[in-house]
Parts: sequence; structure tokens; C-alpha cells
Amino acid sequence: MRILVHAILGAALLMPVTLSAQSLQDDPEVRQGFYAIGLADEIRKNCPSISPRLVRAYTFLKALEDYALQAGYSREDIDALRDNDAARDALEAEIAADLAARGATPGNTSGYCNVGREEIARGTNAGKLLKGE
Repeated sequence: MRILVHAILGAALLMPVTLSAQSLQDDPEVRQGFYAIGLADEIRKNCPSISPRLVRAYTFLKALEDYALQAGYSREDIDALRDNDAARDALEAEIAADLAARGATPGNTSGYCNVGREEIARGTNAGKLLKGE
């Protein structure tokens, strides 16, 4: 019994180290969170009838930061991801491709508005960061 308890405690102590061995930008929850923020930002910039929920967006971002810290990532990891232009560019390209596949292309305001209304109606993470007028 004592060996089992020590094994469980040992595994629990190693979990943050195991989780932080993965790059923060590759963490699925962080990646999905940044995707939602980026998608909402593109929609609100390109659709005049949809605006951001700034307090909710800030709270969402802080929750991602808290998640990262609790998962064993450091402030330095968070700062490095924030300053990673290549990761940002790749995410922006993915969002642009997904938007285009859904009919939201540069200059097509109605496409962005349609995607925004759909995200809001579905209650997605991106939709929760937006409000329709």
C-alpha cells in the first residue's frame, strides 16, 4: 500500500514537468484559445455590426495564462509565446484560410458578419467574445 501511495504521489509531482515538456504554443488548450481570440478579432475588424466583448476577452486571456501557469509553464514561456512572430503569423494564416473557406474573404463584409453571427449563435469561444448589434 505504501509503495502505491508513493508511486501515485511521485507521478503527481512529475505531471507539471511532463506537461511543460510540450511547447506552450503546441498545447491544445492554449492553441484553441488563441485561435478563438484571433478569429473573434478578425471578425470584429471586418464586420461593422459586430463588436468585441473586451472585458470577456481580457478574462478569457487571463484564464489561458492561469491555465498555462497551472500546467507547469513559466512566465518566460508565456512571454516567449507572446513575442513569437512566427507562431502568430502561422495562426493568422490558419484563421484566414478557415475564414475564406467559410466565405469570409477580404472586402466581403457580409461574409465576416455571417461567420460572426454563426459563432455567436453556436456559443463558441470566439462567439462568446463578440456581440452583434
